[in-house]
Amino acid sequence: MRRTLNVIRLQLINKGTFIWYPLVILAGAVLISVLIYAMIPIDQPKYGGGGQAPLWYFFAIGMSAMTLTFPFSQAMSITRREFFLGTMLTAILGSALMGALFLIGGGIEMLTNGYGVNGYVFHLPWLWEAGPLGAFVVYFTLALFFFVVGFTGATIFKSWGQMVLLIASFAVVLLILGLVFLVTRLEAWGQVWEGILALGAVGLALWGLVVVALLSVISFLAFRRTIP
Repeated sequence: MRRTLNVIRLQLINKGTFIWYPLVILAGAVLISVLIYAMIPIDQPKYGGGGQAPLWYFFAIGMSAMTLTFPFSQAMSITRREFFLGTMLTAILGSALMGALFLIGGGIEMLTNGYGVNGYVFHLPWLWEAGPLGAFVVYFTLALFFFVVGFTGATIFKSWGQMVLLIASFAVVLLILGLVFLVTRLEAWGQVWEGILALGAVGLALWGLVVVALLSVISFLAFRRTIP
């Protein structure tokens, strides 16, 4: 466990990657969103997706955690299992921090009537319908999902090369297109949307955690062949 915790310290040596860069991106997204809201001459609540920006950045963090930090860890005699567990724990901590920041942002928006312009970046009704805890689960899952996707892609690349990564990416796209085609042919979009609405944001987030777990297993299996 001590060596696994050392991996967390290793990942956080450059605090900009996990802490300061996401904060700067988040602050910039909020500022730009508020300026845009202020230019919209309507009294109704205004909602935007600018808060997604730091969540997408977690995709890049996942890649860099694999491609940049892993080779260095091997020089410190850290085993692959310890590196994998420590990196995933770091991702969980970073995602939890991001979820907490989104909750704080949502609270500020409610107290200030949307920064005084009735505009909202964090407090999106559908995501908050299950309360603050539900919103935290959604934001936590999104950040962790993007991290694991980036980490898994980088692991496949380091294990089998760019060609296998491209083939795997195309396979995922074809699978999604196949599902869309099947639902369209069965004329089942109505049932799909009803199912999504029934699950709600929290239900979808919980299924997202299942996908995160599956991707983590795939990346761990591929990690055994990774070349530093």
